[in-house]
Amino acid sequence: MKQHRRRWRDRRREQRGALTALFSAISFLILTVTILLVGVAVAFLVHTGALRLSFHTGLPAVLFVAVLAIGSIVMGTIVASFIDRAPLRALNKTIDGINKLARGSYETRLQVSEIPALGELAESFNTLAAELQNTEMLRSDFVNNFSHEFKTPIVSIQGFAKLLQKGNLSPEEQREYLDIIVTESGRLADMATNVLSLTKVENQEILTNITAFNLSEQLRNCVLLLEKKWTAKNLDMIIDLEEYTIRACEELLKEVWINLLDNAIKFSPQGGEVMVQIQPGQGTLTVSITNYGPDIPPEDQKRIFNKFYQGDTSHSGEGTGVGLAVAKRVIDLHQGSIHVSSGGGKTVFSATLMNP
Repeated sequence: MKQHRRRWRDRRREQRGALTALFSAISFLILTVTILLVGVAVAFLVHTGALRLSFHTGLPAVLFVAVLAIGSIVMGTIVASFIDRAPLRALNKTIDGINKLARGSYETRLQVSEIPALGELAESFNTLAAELQNTEMLRSDFVNNFSHEFKTPIVSIQGFAKLLQKGNLSPEEQREYLDIIVTESGRLADMATNVLSLTKVENQEILTNITAFNLSEQLRNCVLLLEKKWTAKNLDMIIDLEEYTIRACEELLKEVWINLLDNAIKFSPQGGEVMVQIQPGQGTLTVSITNYGPDIPPEDQKRIFNKFYQGDTSHSGEGTGVGLAVAKRVIDLHQGSIHVSSGGGKTVFSATLMNP
């Protein structure tokens, strides 16, 4: 490994040297050609008598011009070598930063003040590095949380299955343990489904299976699918819907509404209410799902649709942090928009879809 790194550093050093030599050679060539042309022009003018030199060096005019040209070339090369150092140093620092970023050092940043010639590039690099660092942190947290949440129901299922296997249980205990196994296996299925859904929609660029269907009826069906969850919290589901038809991918939109409704139910207080509405616009339909739970801080609102992000970690055991990312990606595929507004004990998720 050390030998491989040494070869890589040597190769990089050779590439840097070649780049420096190329810059210097170009500068030298330009200066040489320019000064030689000037020297030839001056010599021609002197030879034809169009230009007369007046000096007391005792040197012939042609020799004077030659000395002047050679001196200019030498001085020009020296000056060029100093001039080239600043942009080359800046370029080398930028390349160093890109190489560190490629190796996973997402905390790498470029000092914009040290790279005046590449200031805009340095700022863009720093923005990219910050986003990658943030995504890497979210991914790492997600892997840790998901692994823990995935393991918990497996251990629970295994434990209660062993108890059932031993026997000597009353019918009530058997039903209780079987209910727990069913519930925990459902949790596993939900987690796996969300992750698979995110992978599917992230790799999808073109919508397929677009049909016309009753959007209002789809929302009502999604509410019924989650009946067990909202009845367990004694929530009042207010479904204020007229009948609207839309052309879209019915399967994907169903995932959006289930994720948004599940999120609203999860953060609603016991005995609260959740409201589902559809507002028609100019060629659009906006679905709004409102809950009256805790407010979402402004800094979380900006990142809540990022994959793996969970703003309220106290509820992390009830989700994987990918549901809202799936919802946003599906709405984006439909050329729509989704946003959240939260304040005063009221949180509204609104998804706007085109409906020409």
